[in-house]
Parts: sequence; structure tokens; C-alpha cells
Amino acid sequence: MTTPAADSRTAPPPPLPGPKIHDRHPLALALFGLTLVSGLIDAVSYLGLGHVFTANMTGNVVVIAFALAGAPGFSVTGSLTSLAAFLLGALLAGRIATRHAGTRRPAQLRTVFILEVALYGAAAAIVFVRNADGPGPAQYAVIALLALAMGIRNGTVRGLGVPDLTTTVLTLTLTGLAADSRLAGGSAPRRRRKLLSVATMLAGAAPGAVLVLHGQTAWALVASAVLAGGTLLLYRE
Repeated sequence: MTTPAADSRTAPPPPLPGPKIHDRHPLALALFGLTLVSGLIDAVSYLGLGHVFTANMTGNVVVIAFALAGAPGFSVTGSLTSLAAFLLGALLAGRIATRHAGTRRPAQLRTVFILEVALYGAAAAIVFVRNADGPGPAQYAVIALLALAMGIRNGTVRGLGVPDLTTTVLTLTLTGLAADSRLAGGSAPRRRRKLLSVATMLAGAAPGAVLVLHGQTAWALVASAVLAGGTLLLYRE
């Protein structure tokens, strides 16, 4: 008969709470990898899909206002498609979290990683087969797939509660970088993490922009799927 003491020796340690995650923790490294992917996806969605955001919903709300005001180059339909798909993704993230309640964190995250890779792959397949450069069903389908992936990602990362690693939005990260700096009288907590978050986003957005501007949107999506898949394979906690 197994004793309680034996159970305590063999049971896996509980996961660290989000605020205690250090920069070299496997979860933090995975989130840095996903931030890199976000840069690629931002380049694809904004430069290649009619100035639509698939991760930054604040941007979409503003874009809708621009379009309604008659500003050229912005799409109400595209932004509304993105908003709806993103909200559906966030809802699915909540369902996944509920389903994995009581299980170890890696099981939930691997489910999310697999979904993200699959959605990027599906979006790439559409762009390879159909031209998604102009308004139409193909473009809206790609927008929906990417926003769905980002909604699932954001809903999941929000639940992890790792400070300064949202993977998609840098506004609060940059605010903290300045407001908590020693110049402002603070102690500059997690300064390296904040800088790395900005750097990884830039590292994804720059090559993503180059690919899109040279007509290689599909390959930018393939790169996103490969990077997210690599994050999945390397993630061990």
C-alpha cells in the first residue's frame, strides 16, 4: 500500500504561479517564442490583409471608426470579422481552461499550441490556393483563422498571469518600462523581460514585413506555424 509520504515524493511539483516565473523558466521561454510569432502575424494581418489587426483588438475598434468616417484603406467587414473570431477564440480558451482544470499546466498549453499551429497552417493553405490580397471570402477566411488563433492565445496567456509577457500587446510593457524605471524613482523590476518582449516582437515583425511586401504572405504564415510548432516541441515543464 502506498503511503502518503511516498505519494508526496513521486507526485510532480505544482507549477509556479505566474508572478514567480523567471525569464529562463520553460514557460517564459515559450511565451517569448509566441511573442516572436505575434510579430509575424501582425505583419501579415496589417500589411497583407487590408490593414486589419488579428491580435490587437483596440486597433480594430479604432480601424472600424476610421472606416466609418470614410478613411481610405480600412475595412469595417474585415475588422468585424477579426473581432468576432477573436472573441470566439477567447471563449474557446476559457472552455479549454475549464476542461483542463485540475490537470498539469503543460497539458492545457500543448492543446493551445496545437490549435495555433493548425490554424496558421490552414491560413497558409488558403493563401497558397487562393489569392487573399484583396477583399473577398479568401481574405476574410484568413483573417478569421488568425484572429481565432490569437483569441485562443490571449485567453490562455491571460489566465497564466505572467507579468510583462502577454505575447501580443506591448502597451503595458512599455508603460512599465518607463514608469518603473530608476529615472522615475522605481526599482526597474523585470526590465530585461520587458526589453526582450519588445525585441522578440520586432524580430518577428521585421522578417514578416519583408515577406509580405515581397508577395510571400503564405510563407510568412508557414514560418509562424513552424515557430509555434517548434515552441510546442521544445516546451517542457
